[in-house]
Amino acid sequence: MPLPKPQNSLRDITVTWSTRDSPNASLVNYARNYAKDKLTVVRGSWQRFVDGGRKARQQYVHNVVLSDLEPDTRYEYSCGSELGWSPVFSFKTPPSGENWSPSLAIFGDMGNENAQSLGRLQQDTERGMYDAIIHVGDFAYDMDTNNAAVGDAFMRQIETVAAYVPYMVCPGNHEEKYNFSNYRTRFNMPGETDSLWYSFDLGPVHFVSFSTEVYYFLNYGVKLLTKQFEWLERDLAEANRPENRDKRPWIITYGHRPMYCSDEKEYDCDGKLETYIRQGLPLIKWFGLEDLFYKHGVDVEIFAHEHFYTRLWPIYDFKVYNGSAQQPYTNAKAPIQIITGSAGCNEQREPFSNDLPAWNAFHSNDYGYTRLKAHNGTHLYFEQVSDDKNGDIVDSFWVIKDTHGSYGTFD
Repeated sequence: MPLPKPQNSLRDITVTWSTRDSPNASLVNYARNYAKDKLTVVRGSWQRFVDGGRKARQQYVHNVVLSDLEPDTRYEYSCGSELGWSPVFSFKTPPSGENWSPSLAIFGDMGNENAQSLGRLQQDTERGMYDAIIHVGDFAYDMDTNNAAVGDAFMRQIETVAAYVPYMVCPGNHEEKYNFSNYRTRFNMPGETDSLWYSFDLGPVHFVSFSTEVYYFLNYGVKLLTKQFEWLERDLAEANRPENRDKRPWIITYGHRPMYCSDEKEYDCDGKLETYIRQGLPLIKWFGLEDLFYKHGVDVEIFAHEHFYTRLWPIYDFKVYNGSAQQPYTNAKAPIQIITGSAGCNEQREPFSNDLPAWNAFHSNDYGYTRLKAHNGTHLYFEQVSDDKNGDIVDSFWVIKDTHGSYGTFD
């Protein structure tokens, strides 16, 4: 299936698809009007992927980069080779610069079965509502299942969205099998890190994607954890430089497992209300991300993993730092965290504790997904769509900031 997405330069789009038969080429034909304009033909590359399951099923994953595209322009394309071509799909490149207002759909934990939100996301995409989609980990349940046949089926399912809008991802715990091989091969995000961590800019926002799984699957080595942490330090420090903050004021991060727990009985929480993502590795307490994100003034942190939606008050070190009692998200004094893991999967929903922590501002068990519109450098708007309630908005709020930057410094 074709999967267009922005590279570090938003004027470059990579199209990814897979075939079963040995290919003779990886080609994309594209034009503004596929039927009437002269087609530009771009050649890319392919790699053979052998699943780690018992049958060792193989396929060929193709990647073609379309470079130097015009901003704010709709293109039509097909992919394949002389052996056969896909249908004609389309995508629209973002406007140039930072002075425009991107809209995104954001969710995690969507499976091949019970993908409750997919139909509505397809309709939204057909209406041109989004400039990008962010899937915050856990795909298909699982991509390696049945010798990776479930992964194939899932990729065909999301083609109705991902062939038209950049589909940005990060790994979750359900991608772990065979050292995340299905995830690393099927998706191709910006940078050279196997899509485990990367960043990109969209309008007034600097987005940072990272892997929470490097804290849990240490059997693949601690080096990934240290490399990611060092990369995050560099990327956030650069994004937080005053000249860059003036240009793109907002910093939004996303990773699969949350920092804070709604219930100490959650299996990641080990009898506490926090995870390794916040505090760092046990005993040594190194590489925790809360201090790092606070130091570099991250505005919003998005997570999934729990199969519900939760909005937290601005929080740091278990304390709430609202902007004011009347306007908690106006000039908040700490990052705002959102958990959006209710897109739908075969593990169904998760119940909430009867005794929620003080930092939980709102929660919903409805299947659904989150929308974000970055209006400008001072205003973000979030809303939560309920599939249970036929697309009704069950939560909405504005994040307003007059100035952006570090909340504090650390020795």
